[in-house]
Amino acid sequence: MRSASVMSLDGPAAVKVATSPEPPADPDLVQVEVHMAGVSFPDVLLTRGLYQVKPEPPFVLGAEFAGVVRSAPVSADLRPGDRVAGVVVHGAFAGVVAARPQFVVPLPDDLSFETASAMPMNYLTAHFMLTRRARLRDGETLLVHGGAGGIGTATVQVGRTLGATVIAVVSNPAKRDVALQAGAHHVVGSQTFRDEVAELTSGRGVDIVVDPVGGDRFTDSLRCLSPEGRLLVVGFTAGEIPSVKVNRLLLNNIDVRGVAWGPYAMAKPGYIREQWRDLTPMLRFGDVHPVISDVYDLQDVGQALTEIEDRHVLGKVLLRIGEHS
Repeated sequence: MRSASVMSLDGPAAVKVATSPEPPADPDLVQVEVHMAGVSFPDVLLTRGLYQVKPEPPFVLGAEFAGVVRSAPVSADLRPGDRVAGVVVHGAFAGVVAARPQFVVPLPDDLSFETASAMPMNYLTAHFMLTRRARLRDGETLLVHGGAGGIGTATVQVGRTLGATVIAVVSNPAKRDVALQAGAHHVVGSQTFRDEVAELTSGRGVDIVVDPVGGDRFTDSLRCLSPEGRLLVVGFTAGEIPSVKVNRLLLNNIDVRGVAWGPYAMAKPGYIREQWRDLTPMLRFGDVHPVISDVYDLQDVGQALTEIEDRHVLGKVLLRIGEHS
């Protein structure tokens, strides 16, 4: 099969597309012929050895996929020919991927592989952080940094479907258009968001801040919170890991909460299926419609990863796996 493998930990340029062996047969795993794969920021981190999971090169990259079941454990509710989506730590940028049954979900007949492959990492993370970590309530106000990126647009849409008033933070006019397309009620600038949030909320602040960026925005994000507000730490795409002076938390009765969907889901069998059941009606009747910016062929995986690393991506980037396109 054709696959995209990390040959050394030197970034996207070290990812090579070549022929590799298919995953060995395993009666405990689901084997899926991959049609489409999603590209995410953790994939970029894996190419540099900066992710919390550190496989030794060479290894096949890719965490999220959509395709058709080739084989499945007898105990699983999946059968050959079923259309599915799923997640793995790595291995999805290939003609065939092997995954644990609890990390594979069936697709409705009317859901395309393209849309399905855009969902696992971003939408399951957004659902987890807003429902479990933030405990978002209908009518609350949600501020989303990186509002035009993959995780940002997913959070905007899930938050809106759950009843929040959503304010997206972006850095330029093109990203503003994407955030509005995704469903943000308001869009503010990355350099002026604190003042704009104060004006939009009449000085009260927001109930929840979602921050996948980190860096020097962090302190102003804390200052944007209303009493008993929650700041969710999702990642550090800006590169710098901020610190917090805990007296700010004490004086304003606010929380900083970490979001690590992967470890939580891996430790709780059945949780991803629960999430997917919640998200499916949002696709059909709510505001969930993945914003897909680019679809690359597998051979152009290096370019796709570089676009994400350089923060040029608006929405979600996908890979078309050539053997099934």
